[in-house]
Amino acid sequence: MKAIGVIGYHHTGKTTTVVALLRVLRSRGFSVSSIKDIHSEAYRADKENSNSWLHAAAGSDSVFARGLYDTAQIFPHQLSYSDMLNRLNSDFLVIEGLKTAPVPKIVCAETTGQLDELIDDTTIAISGIIANDITEYKGIRVYCLTKELDELVDTVVQHAFTALPDCDPECCSRCGMSCLELAAAIVQGKATRQQCQLDMDNDLSLQVGDQDIVIVPFVQDILRDLIISFVNNLKGIDPDGDISIRIKR
Repeated sequence: MKAIGVIGYHHTGKTTTVVALLRVLRSRGFSVSSIKDIHSEAYRADKENSNSWLHAAAGSDSVFARGLYDTAQIFPHQLSYSDMLNRLNSDFLVIEGLKTAPVPKIVCAETTGQLDELIDDTTIAISGIIANDITEYKGIRVYCLTKELDELVDTVVQHAFTALPDCDPECCSRCGMSCLELAAAIVQGKATRQQCQLDMDNDLSLQVGDQDIVIVPFVQDILRDLIISFVNNLKGIDPDGDISIRIKR
């Protein structure tokens, strides 16, 4: 699943840009998912004292609220970016917010001052209100959605890459960088997606349902050592054979 981020201050055109990207990507035959990061302390995914809220308050780890027209899965806690990644499966993921996500980004702004604060090495394009005034800033193209939306989507398709796992640098850094640093290096043409060691060449893999779960190296080592130690005590097995374990539940 390839990922792209759209960041910016309030009322600069982020949601308009995300909706436009989702619509055009879908029209081009791609499946799409999205994440909306919400900073308001007043926001809740559910209404207090609703029946589904009471389920979560009683201790349910997650609650499906199924209505006549849609279905929501509610978790009574905030999920990390990597937790959300593990639950999504589409051709493209478009993220609104999450400035620290290790993905190529479109910056939406109203002023050049905002651009100076938000542009970094993961920036591939600029859009939003400022597109009414300028067409380029510090070598980065500014796209007007009413005139250049298809070209912006072309840029997204060209620069987006398979989402990095966003591991804690203290748990991984096998590539020599954090996931955010690697994302920036990929955008700048100084690295490739294949340099991520964690999900490219694993000795141990975990799949839950049809989801591939990324496991940080030290946990891989612990699980691998435990499983191999157990298997090596069995009689009549191939000591060099690959090991597969399936758990039904």
